[in-house]
Amino acid sequence: MSTAEEPTAITPQPQDPTGQPSGGAGAQDPGEQSSAGVRDLHLTDTVRSARDDARAQGGQASEWMPYLPASGSPHCPPGVDPAALVWAETVAPGGYTHKVLARGTRLRFDDPTGDACAHLLLFNALEPVERLNVADTQKIPWQAYLGENHPLLSGDGRVLAVVTGDSSGRHDAFCGATTDAWNQHKYGDARPEGPSPSGRGLFLKAAAKHGLSRRDLPPSLSFFQGVRVEGDGALSWWGSAGPGTHVELVAEMPLLMLVANTAHPLDPRPGYVVGPLRVHAWRSTATGPDDPRFTAAPELHRAYLNTVDYCEARGL
Repeated sequence: MSTAEEPTAITPQPQDPTGQPSGGAGAQDPGEQSSAGVRDLHLTDTVRSARDDARAQGGQASEWMPYLPASGSPHCPPGVDPAALVWAETVAPGGYTHKVLARGTRLRFDDPTGDACAHLLLFNALEPVERLNVADTQKIPWQAYLGENHPLLSGDGRVLAVVTGDSSGRHDAFCGATTDAWNQHKYGDARPEGPSPSGRGLFLKAAAKHGLSRRDLPPSLSFFQGVRVEGDGALSWWGSAGPGTHVELVAEMPLLMLVANTAHPLDPRPGYVVGPLRVHAWRSTATGPDDPRFTAAPELHRAYLNTVDYCEARGL
């Protein structure tokens, strides 16, 4: 088990009346220190030192971060032109992300380790009062299990997004994300910054960045950790299909997307188990009348007509 490094003790330098080092024996002006030295010592006792310390962090990278520009992602999906990417990010285990996406954007989630669990909420980016309705998402296609060609519907009878590709087949539209109370009971901690944040807690942080609150958060769905209904009605956790699987979506409307990568509420493992989640999005086009999905079923056809009517009236 790794342990945190011991903090480095820093001896303050004498200061002159201007707040700068006095230049005594061995003193060195912070502006003249090397970037490596500033970074290692974290000298922040003056404004200049704090500036140099901050600038010395430039160029450092984390395993869990957005890639800026998105075209610089080291994990660009196969067959996608990196220049077309508008979002590229690796979400930390127990982390969250959020994004506003244009109509027609293609989105891909990747589970590199087999332990990601992508809890998802979708909103109409133009009018967030319209949001994902999990019940209609199951009812309209007459299918409770998410998979390829499955529409994700709003409560207004429109298609927010549709699953266009799926190599996992292990998803859940029954349980939603964990709550603070659940995680506190199971793991002993539910703080967003702690070792076992809840999905709902992270959704709340993401929603707040877009002016939304707890009352705006409907039930969510999740990808990569499967749940099935047994003959007696009990919910059974099927877990992951393994590492290297992906799910692709297309945004049929302008979307606000919230994602929490947290342990599934039915995961029977005693520890808080979740792996990294890769997210990529790129420019494309929404589903049109010539696509077989558009008229695959009467209910879905109506939902697509509602969606096109809404978008065309707004010039989208």
